[in-house]
Amino acid sequence: MASQEGPQASDATETVTRKELRTVLLSCMVGTTVEWYDFFLYGVAAGTVFNKLFFPSDDPVVGTLLAFATFAIGFVARPVGGLIFGHIGDRVGRKRTLVMTMLIMGVATFLIGVIPTYDSIGTLAPVLLIAMRLLQGVAVGGEWGGAVLMAVEYAPSNRRGVFGSLPQMGLALGLILGTGVFAVLESLLADDAFLSWGWRIAFMLSAILVIIGLVVRLKVMETPAYRKLEEREGKAAVPAVELFRGRLNRRHIWLGMGARWIEGVIFNTFAVFAITYGVDEVGVSRGTMLWTVMAAAAVLLAMIPVFGQVSDRYGRRQVYAVGTAVCALATIPAFMLIDSGSTVLIVVAIVGVLGILYAIMYGPEAALFAELFVPNVRYTGISFVYQFSGIFASGLTPLILTYLLDLGNGPGLMIAYFLIVGAISTVTTLMIRQSDLVRIQEAEAVPALAE
Repeated sequence: MASQEGPQASDATETVTRKELRTVLLSCMVGTTVEWYDFFLYGVAAGTVFNKLFFPSDDPVVGTLLAFATFAIGFVARPVGGLIFGHIGDRVGRKRTLVMTMLIMGVATFLIGVIPTYDSIGTLAPVLLIAMRLLQGVAVGGEWGGAVLMAVEYAPSNRRGVFGSLPQMGLALGLILGTGVFAVLESLLADDAFLSWGWRIAFMLSAILVIIGLVVRLKVMETPAYRKLEEREGKAAVPAVELFRGRLNRRHIWLGMGARWIEGVIFNTFAVFAITYGVDEVGVSRGTMLWTVMAAAAVLLAMIPVFGQVSDRYGRRQVYAVGTAVCALATIPAFMLIDSGSTVLIVVAIVGVLGILYAIMYGPEAALFAELFVPNVRYTGISFVYQFSGIFASGLTPLILTYLLDLGNGPGLMIAYFLIVGAISTVTTLMIRQSDLVRIQEAEAVPALAE
């Protein structure tokens, strides 16, 4: 493969062998898979297990709301992790930061699998559960930005979309593993056995995945862009201060968070909330909903790099903006199909939105957000945008939808919410100026790929 097209500093070109590149991309994908597997396990368990074992209530709606509230707490912790590990990643390096985030996530997830229930230790049970969820949030808050930068900062400038989409595939793989393990355990075990101890197996399996992830991740070298920062002594003293000092940085923070809003809403609607909705509102079995989400994740896995590559050809802003509008509009027919109660139509709805349309946004998202910031504040910048927006875009979504569903006595108010958020995300995406992205790209060096 020849060196990339596009702006490049003449004294900054660096070659990367194909073997090194394969190791980098594998480490990014394995790392994000482990992190998202751990994080999504909680989301699946929140509406099916934790609401019964850790938040018992005479009113099932209250128990579900409390369980989803602890799900949201993980998203509140993510910006904290983004700032902490963004600072470390911009000051110490991408690689060492990613090793730390993986260890924290693995330990927290494993411990969730051994926490006694409310019936055994009373209120201490939800307290411990919340503490581990906070650690999960802090860890994933630092993981995503670093994994994305590992891929994007190794990529030729004309292939950043497809390279950046590879760590994004970890989201789909993590969702497949998380829902798949739960679905298999539920199909093999009686309900009492599953609620008593079966669900714990899924959380304790995290230890094996973390060990595999660490073995791969420790083989990776630091990114060329970061090594050049060190050589030129260009690192920011306090990346967060430097980030908010720049006018263009502040503009991109707000626009990035707005652009991400509908992305987080769509994912957590069809990957998390839809399971509870299908079971409680439509009467579909939990196993059916889990297998459907897993099928959608399998399709998503294939579609993410496709739209990453499409963004390299047609532009990331344009492709991402199309995704925000299409996904918001698609919720109207999707919920009509889910409400039909037909298994086939439910599969069509969830696979169509989560498996195909959602990839229009998620494929180019990593490269789009990475290109909003220069290297010395990039880890902090993309982590803040992605994780802070995650509070309202992702973490609060199941709570908001549960409330709107109850208030509207049907999906009408939820649909209105999707359309409003989709309009905001489309507009803010289009407000990102291409000229600003070009200026940022010209300010950095990009490696070439050696034969």
